[in-house]
Amino acid sequence: MKKKTITTKMAILGGGPAGYMAAIRCVQYGVQPILIEEKQVGGVCLNEGCIPTKALLKTADAIKDVKKMKEYGINLSFKQLDWGAAINRKNRIVKSLHLGLISILQARNVNILSGKGSVVDANTILVETEQGEINIQCEAMILCTGSLPILPSIKGTELPHVMTSTEALELETIPQNIAIIGGGVMGLEFASIFRAAGSDVTLLEQTGMLPFGSDTDISDELQRSLKRQGFKIRLQTEVKEIEKGAVLFKSKGKEERVTCDKVLIAVGRKANTTPLKALELKTKEGFVLIDSFLQTSRKGVYAAGDLIGGSLLAHAAFMEGRLAAENALGHPKAYSDQMIPSCIYTSPEIAVVGASEDGLRKSGVPFKIGKFSFRNNGRALAIGDREGFVKVLANEDNQLLGGQIIGMGASELISEFTLAITLGAKADVLADMVHPHPSLSEAIWEACAEVCDRPIHKL
Repeated sequence: MKKKTITTKMAILGGGPAGYMAAIRCVQYGVQPILIEEKQVGGVCLNEGCIPTKALLKTADAIKDVKKMKEYGINLSFKQLDWGAAINRKNRIVKSLHLGLISILQARNVNILSGKGSVVDANTILVETEQGEINIQCEAMILCTGSLPILPSIKGTELPHVMTSTEALELETIPQNIAIIGGGVMGLEFASIFRAAGSDVTLLEQTGMLPFGSDTDISDELQRSLKRQGFKIRLQTEVKEIEKGAVLFKSKGKEERVTCDKVLIAVGRKANTTPLKALELKTKEGFVLIDSFLQTSRKGVYAAGDLIGGSLLAHAAFMEGRLAAENALGHPKAYSDQMIPSCIYTSPEIAVVGASEDGLRKSGVPFKIGKFSFRNNGRALAIGDREGFVKVLANEDNQLLGGQIIGMGASELISEFTLAITLGAKADVLADMVHPHPSLSEAIWEACAEVCDRPIHKL
């Protein structure tokens, strides 16, 4: 059977955040791209990651709120979680956003081609569809094939009670005991969901910090909070084997085991480069190498999203997809990943942007610290959630270098720091800016005032 051939100026392989953003940007420049997606438009974030986990984390937060209603003068007790209803709510949210995204792409006349795409050469993508194979001939292409969960080389990962985040989102019942291997974003967020739902949770992290890569004070604050919530945390562990009903690990030279009904593996993600093998692109640590304009080692072939590594965040992928489209269409704009905020939606939340304290110390760059605790913030006290703090880092001239927040609403507050640092502002600007009172954002004002040597509500 003869293959069908479609010719287009731009082909985009992968319909996740980077891919569909690139498609929309192409349309805005007058180019109708072909967007190739094997599964569902929206990628891991919408269908198996960011959105469904946040829906379940809201359930977790609601449980915590109910349990402390007496503090607010309301006599209400938590009896039982309807896990099925929580899963159904999660599915409704995902479906609604997915249908909305499809409508947006269709309204913009983006040609969505459902099928498995494999790159043949720098101008050809072969797509296997239900109707047969289609050759896509293009002048340029943007690769957005995303990432896959890493399965470590541990005996027992094939056992039926071992799962990745994808399977965890579809569990029909809450496990009584769960061991989570990996204390990064995914591991911590799922730990928060299961602990609030009533599971005994044991976190096994290879490094000595939780989450890995955070500043020491952020890590310490988070660990204190998690332990108060009943988490079992084991750092500097080496998992040796998974067996039915237990995980065997080594800690400080001693062999130990933790009993569990389920095991969640959350040790990170790797680039999905299988569809691109024919191009023989240059890579680093498994991720596709790009130049300052998101072009790969092959001319006319651009890449964005998890495929190129870095933060592996959806909001970074949005930016990368947009810039990849602009550069591929001849509107050059350099790419930088320096001011991408990172958030973890635990309780308390963590959000950071720019330089870290530990990183600045290692590099020898002189800096000052301003810090303000939510325990001294009127709005936090009124809400009844006073864990955490805001920390700002600035140089000797008060130029903002980084902002870090741990506490309720951190993911919403961090954008003030992101905007200020992106614009090259000094801490004085935020210290002089009028913040609503009472509000959580006043903690940013207070931290910046301290770094400028004029603290207000702090001795």
